[in-house]
Amino acid sequence: MRNKRRDGVRIKDVDGFHSIVPYIMPKRTEAEVSMTEQFDVTDLVAWMAERNKNEGTQLKIFHAICTAVARTIYHRPKLNIFISGRTYYQRKDITLSFVVKRQFDDEAEESLMFLKVEPDMNLDSISKMIIGDVDKVRKSSDGNDLDKLMKLVGSMPRFVLEGFFGVLKVLEYHGMMPAALTADDPNYSTVLLANLGSIKAGAPYHHLSNYGTCSIMITIGTLHKEMKQMYDGTWQERDVIDMTLTLDERIADGFYFAKSLRIAKYMLEHPDVMNEPISKPVPVEL
Repeated sequence: MRNKRRDGVRIKDVDGFHSIVPYIMPKRTEAEVSMTEQFDVTDLVAWMAERNKNEGTQLKIFHAICTAVARTIYHRPKLNIFISGRTYYQRKDITLSFVVKRQFDDEAEESLMFLKVEPDMNLDSISKMIIGDVDKVRKSSDGNDLDKLMKLVGSMPRFVLEGFFGVLKVLEYHGMMPAALTADDPNYSTVLLANLGSIKAGAPYHHLSNYGTCSIMITIGTLHKEMKQMYDGTWQERDVIDMTLTLDERIADGFYFAKSLRIAKYMLEHPDVMNEPISKPVPVEL
């Protein structure tokens, strides 16, 4: 049964070490590795400001980060691997998810967004897609379809919920989860992003979840200025942003993760490549 998942293709040529790792560390939360990186986005901020002014775009740092993450994953496919039922799968699509606050208020409800990224997309198209979906949720009184489903399920008695999620665990183990329950669920995305900079917060560590198949969690802090020493030895005030990445270390090794990070870093520091399709290789030496 596990050969026929809707969202992934089973990876059969797994080496001996990785084949036993899911038995040693069966839970995703047991295999977390986390790191915080700072990115210099000075040129990106200036480039986006000029385009927004001259071309009427609505580009934001978050849109650029989503684009850089998607393009990195496209060219580093091991980042799009997940483990379910102690079996490795290559995810069929690149999917990004994040939380949208309907209003900036303590009591305001949150909605979960889920975006599928296509190979021909670039910063402009991803930005328009994010803006469109966010506007749609904030104008809606009851959120999206996933919000409605969660409200329905959440209203069930506790003993029903325990049985319901017990059945889901069995279905997930055998790769039989119905599309209606996973198609727009961030727990089933390639990467879940938390844009905490939008509420003037930092980039804390955020755990993965044992539910679903998401192998990467990224928190994004506030855009701020810092004095940085440049390559020529001079000091300059630069626009920087911190991000904390939490990954399932079972899907690849640290060497692979480190090389992958160079792609995202290059894109955020060289905005001229942002409007290329994500399928185009990034000119960075790995």
